[in-house]
Amino acid sequence: VLPNIKLLEAKLMSEYFDVRTATNGPDALEIIQSDTPDIVLLDVEMPRMDGFEFASIIRNDSQFKHLPIIMITSRTGDKHRQRAMSIGVNAYLGKPYQDDELIISMKQQLAYKYPNEKR
Repeated sequence: VLPNIKLLEAKLMSEYFDVRTATNGPDALEIIQSDTPDIVLLDVEMPRMDGFEFASIIRNDSQFKHLPIIMITSRTGDKHRQRAMSIGVNAYLGKPYQDDELIISMKQQLAYKYPNEKR
């Protein structure tokens, strides 16, 4: 697993999130089918299936279309952001991002679990 994924995993675990990681889209699809998460974090750039394709699959699957998706990517241009939003991505963060920004965004997407989180 890539070092950045491990760092993010450690940060999220320190915030009491249960974390499952995958390094590519097909592996991530296997994970969510066996252990459906509360939220999905993904990058545009992933091997074997990019983040746009992954998000499209999620949004077109009745079992998973409700899952909040946060895309974290170095592709910060309007073209990529608009494409993500048109697919149904809930939040789009550019790299580098602040850990607090990500945690707040996650809690906003999971508002039913964090009703007192500042928005």
